[in-house]
Amino acid sequence: MKKACVMGHPIAHSRSPMIHGYWLKTLGIEGAYEAKDLRPDEFVPFISNLAANGYVGGNVTVPHKEAAYRAVSARDAASEAVGAVNTLWLESGKLMGGNSDVHGFIANLDDRAPGWNVAGCRALVLGAGGASRSAVYAFQQRGIEVHVVNRTLARAQELAQRFGARAYGWNDLAKLLPRADVLVNCTSLGMTGKEALQVDLGPLNRSAVVYDIVYVPLETALLAQARQRGHRTVDGLGMLLQQAGFGFRKWFGGDPRVMPELRQIVEADILAKSSK
Repeated sequence: MKKACVMGHPIAHSRSPMIHGYWLKTLGIEGAYEAKDLRPDEFVPFISNLAANGYVGGNVTVPHKEAAYRAVSARDAASEAVGAVNTLWLESGKLMGGNSDVHGFIANLDDRAPGWNVAGCRALVLGAGGASRSAVYAFQQRGIEVHVVNRTLARAQELAQRFGARAYGWNDLAKLLPRADVLVNCTSLGMTGKEALQVDLGPLNRSAVVYDIVYVPLETALLAQARQRGHRTVDGLGMLLQQAGFGFRKWFGGDPRVMPELRQIVEADILAKSSK
């Protein structure tokens, strides 16, 4: 029986076993998908002996994505571009790395806000970390003009230079909002346990889409404010769901799809645990 896993530290909160378990069951594939909590000093030794440890591959989450990037034998174009690997698989005995966050990010936007890519579309990305790199690269692949805003301007400039985007400090946000067609929060602000993201959406055109990659809670303060103003909103759960199929196909085969039932199952779990 083929086994895959999600590797991170901590990892108990991960919904990946739920997602892959659903596909294994509905597609009638004999396999297993588990969560492995690995400290940074344990991670590289573990993936270097993935087959011996009983796995055909797995997902990589915080804080191991950059370590995975350095450890693999070869990488796909998306992981090369963003400098991080979130999916591992074995190919002719070699450890391969890919990045499905890029696909997950843009596929979620396509699914939840069809028609978002208007003529002359401008995207405004908040944050300059790993999630921002995936978002900026995805937008770049679609030919979108991207503006990156970060509290530390130097980090925004570094990211912007890498992808041909434009960089700004947080004080520039208000003047950038009126020209944005898509606003994306790629920071952890607004996540359960973190402080809220403080953004006044007043200058933003009502036609603009507001996207928050956070999915716990499903509706952040940013999305609630946007919904109340009449904007179309996109939460981060779809990104998690959309990115998962890439690895599943590598490990188990089949044709995993993000059906409404799967989203409902994961949503129910998030809401149940959020209410405790």
